[in-house]
Amino acid sequence: MRPPEESGAKTTGTRDLFDREMREHARPDGPGVRVERAGPVVRQVGGPDDWNGVVWSNPALDAAGADAAVAAQIEHCTALGLPEFEWKLYAHDRPADLGERLRAAGFVPEPPEALLVAPAEPLAGPVELPEGVTLRPVTDAAGAELMARAHERAFGTDGTRLLHQVVRRLEEAPEDFVAVMAVDADGEPVCSGRMELYPGTGFAGLWGGGTVAAWRGKGLYRALVAHRARIAAERGYRYLQVDASDMSAPILGRLGFTELGTTTPYVYRPGR
Repeated sequence: MRPPEESGAKTTGTRDLFDREMREHARPDGPGVRVERAGPVVRQVGGPDDWNGVVWSNPALDAAGADAAVAAQIEHCTALGLPEFEWKLYAHDRPADLGERLRAAGFVPEPPEALLVAPAEPLAGPVELPEGVTLRPVTDAAGAELMARAHERAFGTDGTRLLHQVVRRLEEAPEDFVAVMAVDADGEPVCSGRMELYPGTGFAGLWGGGTVAAWRGKGLYRALVAHRARIAAERGYRYLQVDASDMSAPILGRLGFTELGTTTPYVYRPGR
């Protein structure tokens, strides 16, 4: 067994690599959006249906610099007329009270998630599915509608925004995007998930994995992870990365994912 200090050093090294490749030097996560370096922060900017927010802040930020940066982002999103703007805060970001400063400025924290990373290749094993269930790639608008339906049934939330994002991505920039769902014998979607491939980095991101309640515990979530891991490994990506909820984190931990820390979405909605 690896000594604890060696394991900790490896985790810190992987986190530093993630911070550098996926945050400080972030790439746009879809068509029609851009990544900007704005003083001490890096942010993504797009339209109202896109994800808009801060992905990285300079670790040298002090209290005064943090307050100025937060105020600048509020001014920015308000000027663009965005319905909401997120500051994606990681537990190791500085200053240590940045979350409190965001809250004082009007940002509202959502539930924290675990930042999990695992090597892709070891997870790319055989995909085992229950009888009658098949995996189906999502390649067009009809598939995206089924995927959004699976998302709504799994999470109990409106899938309209997801539908628009997936359709747009499939139409305009499908080369670094993978969407897949599991369907039952009647063709009904019962599990779905997406993967973003980030060229020029060693990371592929898993997003939106969710299973309809009646089908949980049957290996569908694990099967979709293995399916996407195989694609990532075949395309030369070393790591899989997930922002995991309390529901999915234990499953991913059993599959071999390591927690690098936590991340909390702080959301600002102008006029509220």
